Amino acid sequence: MIMKQFLFTVSCILLLAACGQTQPVNIPAKESDKPGPNEQVAYFAEGCFWHAEIVFQSLVGVRDAVSGYAGGTDKHPDYEKVCTGTTGHAETVQVFYDPARISYATLVSAFFASMDPTELNRQGPDEGTQYRSAVFYRNDEEKKIVDDELARDQKKYHSKIVTQVLPYNGFYPAEDYHQEYIKNHPDNPYVRHVSIPDWLEFKKTFKGATFKS
Repeated sequence: MIMKQFLFTVSCILLLAACGQTQPVNIPAKESDKPGPNEQVAYFAEGCFWHAEIVFQSLVGVRDAVSGYAGGTDKHPDYEKVCTGTTGHAETVQVFYDPARISYATLVSAFFASMDPTELNRQGPDEGTQYRSAVFYRNDEEKKIVDDELARDQKKYHSKIVTQVLPYNGFYPAEDYHQEYIKNHPDNPYVRHVSIPDWLEFKKTFKGATFKS
């Protein structure tokens, strides 16, 4: 917690001039608490789960993205423990989506487009194993989709992609105050100068999906 607060401050100082938001931004929130009849679920870790949450919730066909923890061994993870880097968990989002409106392949493409997959155990100002990038697949078909996308994307980078491709082994929702954090705390310095600018850049550059208005 202390380290992340420190990084909040440092990142705000460095990015204030370039990334400050002066106009209101329509932050996407979950559409409903009620699952759809044909709903499926996917799991992605790409640094801070606040950022990942709005990335996926901005896509047409995604009902909700829940912030939480995955990939570790601790059966009772919480934010304080995960921040120590000792639980093995990564900050992860559980994405509920309608496969008739958006495919798993599109979600995977959005995942790779919304972060830097060559950064090891970090994303931007957030550093530690809890901020590593990972996809947690649930079957062989999902794994093949991820592997194929990774092979295509590797050609875009000079450095090796370090995103982990791992079998799903459980997900633990984060504390309530982390859910819809950006929507509920738009004036938080980290949100204003890191999360929102990163998301707006993703919206501007990613052409593989339809965004909610």
